[in-house]
Amino acid sequence: MIELLYAGSTSACFELENDAAYYSPEGYTVLLEGERAVSGRENVFSLFDLKPDTQYSLTVAFESGREEGFSFRTARETCAIDVRSFGAVGDGVTDDTAAIQAAVNFLPRGGRLCFPKGDYLTYPLALKSHITLELAEGAVLRGSTDREGYPILPGDVEALGGGEVSFGAFEGEQKPMYQSLITAAYAEDIRIVGRGTLDGDARNGDWWKGFAKFPAARPRILFLNRCDGFVLHGVTVKDSPSWHLHPFFSKNISFLDLFITAPKQSPNTDAIDPESCDNVRIIGCRFSVGDDCVAIKSGKIDLGMKYKTPADHHTVRNCLMEFGHGALVLGSESAAGVRNLSVTRCFFRRTDRGLRIKTRRGRGKYSVITNVLFDNIVMEGVLTPLVINMWYNCCDPDRYTEYVWSREHLPVDDRTPHLGSFTFRNMTCTGAQVAACYIDGLPESPIDSVALENISIAFAPDAQPGVPAMQNFAEKRCRLGLYLDNVRSVSVRNVRLEGVEGQGLICDHCDSIETENFEVV
Repeated sequence: MIELLYAGSTSACFELENDAAYYSPEGYTVLLEGERAVSGRENVFSLFDLKPDTQYSLTVAFESGREEGFSFRTARETCAIDVRSFGAVGDGVTDDTAAIQAAVNFLPRGGRLCFPKGDYLTYPLALKSHITLELAEGAVLRGSTDREGYPILPGDVEALGGGEVSFGAFEGEQKPMYQSLITAAYAEDIRIVGRGTLDGDARNGDWWKGFAKFPAARPRILFLNRCDGFVLHGVTVKDSPSWHLHPFFSKNISFLDLFITAPKQSPNTDAIDPESCDNVRIIGCRFSVGDDCVAIKSGKIDLGMKYKTPADHHTVRNCLMEFGHGALVLGSESAAGVRNLSVTRCFFRRTDRGLRIKTRRGRGKYSVITNVLFDNIVMEGVLTPLVINMWYNCCDPDRYTEYVWSREHLPVDDRTPHLGSFTFRNMTCTGAQVAACYIDGLPESPIDSVALENISIAFAPDAQPGVPAMQNFAEKRCRLGLYLDNVRSVSVRNVRLEGVEGQGLICDHCDSIETENFEVV
């Protein structure tokens, strides 16, 4: 079965329905109007260079001889304009900022701004509502490496008539930030599509060096501030100064069939970090970055208490995480909570941790993470497949204080976070090293429930010790089985562990423990 994920005026994205993670069980060729369009093995595929407002029929011909058909219609548009008509050069040397910004400013509602093959050097750009940017194959929108040319946006500003207006944010706080390469604020109905590249070019600048002394937080490649209706489809996104894609208090956001990449050692180069957003789809994307691949957030305590806006209704599906500190991460900036998250049919390869949830004392009483499902996941070479850590000790001035690390039962107050229900099922993990599962709750706020079902985890023969979770006084572990502390209800069904050293299941301070067909070999 074929599902249409998105159809714009010149591109469309599709998903094959099956039970496989990221890769289709068999290769296929897509025929568009009877002509070969694309071949592949991924469960998500895209078509480009389509005509607006046109009915199309496609056929997916599988290696086995089976065929599936599908019909769709592209969207209408009011016009299509070549950015070079406004004076953009695209030679990688000329500053094209003014030309591109003028083209955006004057593009009619419902119009498409086209970037033909070329290297468009630019400083930060601001988008407006109801437009499409199309990057053709071979088109690169490249950020300048001159930091002085990036304006600094205030975190929030007191409006003349009263109240505050937000402009900048980073790592869970409203704060001054360098304007991102592409920014959309208080806008709607925007699309960036094509087979081109958004390149932050941070490797050739100073963004990754000495940034702690910068006068403002580093920019992202894309920052969406309180937007509604945004699609990023097909492009490659690379080498951001910090996080690559950062939707902030936005809704109805789709990231489809993207490749996001940065060097392994590049600092804070998370791929996608939706923060206090509603209805975010991340489907068919491939990641290899220097930090977390996808980190779902809702601010630190001041932001959470002020707006009480959780991360809600997020879907991550058919994605490939090839390197990162964590493949799919919740937190640690989660002060307004995370709920209703589905992560399915994903493939994690060589990330430090697979499914990673991190919080700590101080995130606040609205920091409730619950109704989280991880289903049909394949992991290869992931050091620790499953981590839930309520003792996270990074990113805050009080990170090393006794309040954060004390193992005593502290009073529950407005600073205490809570974790609800988590279901992990249908997973195959090979080449683990540190721990199969490391779940560590707070004594005063135990995790409600953890269910592990239909899971196989095998350790690498040459497994090396490491720290399973980032917390104070963390001990190195190697081949640790299922470790759970301060969880009210634990359910382990049809779980097989291979190569564990010591006990297969360690449950401390857990009220209810149910096991069925739990095997350690």
